[in-house]
Amino acid sequence: MNIIISNASDLPIYMQIVNHIKKNILSGTLEEGKALPSIRALAKDLGISFITTKRAYEELEKLGLINTVPGKGCYVSSFNKELVYEAKMREIEEKLEESINLSKMMGLSKSELIEILESLYEGE
Repeated sequence: MNIIISNASDLPIYMQIVNHIKKNILSGTLEEGKALPSIRALAKDLGISFITTKRAYEELEKLGLINTVPGKGCYVSSFNKELVYEAKMREIEEKLEESINLSKMMGLSKSELIEILESLYEGE
């Protein structure tokens, strides 16, 4: 698994791992039932502590994206895609709400904010 850790990121290392694996699961790159690297192997590959990797796997398990089978390892879970979709929609709404609040503090109008969104969405 090719996970790139950035020391310059604002996110803690364990969350960078969570986000990378979550993205791969949700996109279908990591399929249901697929084995993940062991916690120790991933820690060694990334040059990070066992505890950091363990925390990332625990977070993924809390999210219902992986299952740990004692003595065998961690595997991609089967999950309800609708629940994942709803969770992602909530995340988008929260980030948009944060952007709206910031734009109001800056005095931007709704049309200016929409213009920014459209520009970003189109990749300009």
